[in-house]
Amino acid sequence: MIGFETVAKGFSLTHDDTNATYAIILHNVRTYRSAGVIAVVRGKQKAESTLKGFQEAQSSTEHHEGWRYFFEKTDLAPGTDPKEATQMRQAELERRESKAAPESAAPGSNTHK
Repeated sequence: MIGFETVAKGFSLTHDDTNATYAIILHNVRTYRSAGVIAVVRGKQKAESTLKGFQEAQSSTEHHEGWRYFFEKTDLAPGTDPKEATQMRQAELERRESKAAPESAAPGSNTHK
């Protein structure tokens, strides 16, 4: 099939999955605190393997305290410095929240009757 890459595990990834960029993020599920972006990689398979590496290296104490890794698609360039990537991701989240806030505060949008 054109546009698909067969992976050794027997499933296919779309062209988008192999070329998309992913940010790996560390956050605390108990406190909802984010430690920020840990890495930015190209490809879903690379994101999954990098995430697994971080999880395997994590101490049991950190895991018990609620620290977890996840990844999400991003427009950031692979290899972006984690500190810079965290700042850029935070700015994007704040931009999205500010766009959503006026919509929820619009007259007539009150769902309480």
